[in-house]
Amino acid sequence: MNLARLLERTARLWPERPAIFHGDAPYCTYGEWAERAGRIAGAFAQQGFKPGDRVALFMTNSPEYLEVMYGAWWAGLTIVPVNAKLHPEELAYVLADSEATALFVSADLAPGVTPLLGRFPGLRLTVTPGTAAYTALTEARPLPLVARQPEDLAWLFYTSGITGRPKGVMLTQRNLSTMAACYFMDFGPVEAGDASVYAAPMSHGAGIYNLMYVIAGARHVVPCSGGFDEAELIGLSQSVGQLCLFAAPTMVRRLVEAVAASGADPAGFLTIVYGGGPMYVEDLHRGLEVMGDCFMQVYGQGESPMCISVLTREQLQDSGHPRWAERLASVGVAQALVEIKIGDEEGRELPCGAIGEVMVRGDSVMAGYWRNPDATAAALQDGWLRTGDVGSLDEDGFLTLRDRSKDVIISGGTNIYPREVEEILLRSPLVQEVSVIGLPDPEWGEIVVACVVGHPAVSAETLDALCLDHLARFKRPRQYHFLDSLPKNNYGKVLKTELRARFRSSSSSSSGPMTPSTPEVNE
Repeated sequence: MNLARLLERTARLWPERPAIFHGDAPYCTYGEWAERAGRIAGAFAQQGFKPGDRVALFMTNSPEYLEVMYGAWWAGLTIVPVNAKLHPEELAYVLADSEATALFVSADLAPGVTPLLGRFPGLRLTVTPGTAAYTALTEARPLPLVARQPEDLAWLFYTSGITGRPKGVMLTQRNLSTMAACYFMDFGPVEAGDASVYAAPMSHGAGIYNLMYVIAGARHVVPCSGGFDEAELIGLSQSVGQLCLFAAPTMVRRLVEAVAASGADPAGFLTIVYGGGPMYVEDLHRGLEVMGDCFMQVYGQGESPMCISVLTREQLQDSGHPRWAERLASVGVAQALVEIKIGDEEGRELPCGAIGEVMVRGDSVMAGYWRNPDATAAALQDGWLRTGDVGSLDEDGFLTLRDRSKDVIISGGTNIYPREVEEILLRSPLVQEVSVIGLPDPEWGEIVVACVVGHPAVSAETLDALCLDHLARFKRPRQYHFLDSLPKNNYGKVLKTELRARFRSSSSSSSGPMTPSTPEVNE
């Protein structure tokens, strides 16, 4: 079971069918894509790469992303997708922990990466698409498809934990195959004329959502901008049509308002799967009003990729159901090949309606965390994934998320972990204590807010500069509140709930919280 076989199969059936587009311009057919993937695989083999070796992709969205992904899989290698918005130092951690032996880096990111390369003698290959070195890979002697087993690693996805140290989520060939199968069972068919558009980062769920479109021989569209641009997407909906995309709620909200303001016909948007954070019910009503029945919701985690629950377009449209309002606020029902239960602190199943931890079991659930047995044992218990999310199931099996037991902040659909930010802020000698929280925001879902106890000379500007030196821009705090002390319980634990309550409706403070005028979009 090699995922690249999906591409090989489709290329044999429909070699002349258009496969990848850059904007609305054809880039390659399925036959050409498979040939290039096989040649890239051949280049890996010629340079001594072995099945299971890790290939890191630090790339913005591009047609080459799909070529490299399938070329690596074709050779039996493991993809390590890295968020292109991360700081080079954060990339360095991933390279070291995964022991990546190859790195593909986009031209716009290469200047920040080049100074790091001397630290990694194990990197046998570093390539930038668009260069002569990349062209040479695509001209190598093709390699026959390398056999892989269902339990072999395909995708090593790094997601931070509450300790602030990223963990490598090990996703196997079976995990991703299960995700694709669930899509066909729960979301519906994919037709040859459909077009998967990659407006969200291909290093995340949007990237692995390519599998269903490869199986169906459908189209893959990489926007010329490389990301999310409302006007560009509206244009593609008209010139390409039958657009299908995964989008965070922030992106959905912006797209809906752009369609409404432009008066564009929304018929070119076939399917918008939203997830990665909570969608406010009012925003969902607005989306349904403006764009019709194109929406579906997915709830998943890196540890069960895009594959925990689903709220279908039929359920979203079923306004006559007596519990329709509650269902709109839910994340739907368990996908076909997974089970969901609500557990207590010991993992024992709770009755219908009770609030507890969301737990998941099925072939989509990760094999574990890369070289981290303690974290694996904590997350996987008796075959169940403990998600860390708190929710409840109703009598019809609809899951409603109530809160998060972890302190993760979801801003613009991207997870931000407070401890990671706190550790950077504590590097300043002017900071004595800090607690990072998330506060509601109508545009981003949540924003990052730092509550700081420190020397009178400390300022938001100096701390922001510190964060920019060590963190991706989207992770830095949007507000700073300077306090005399942090609220704590009898055990000395900071009471983040109290901080959230204190500042929830605050847009300013005597210490002058700082909010950058143009926040980053975290698709």
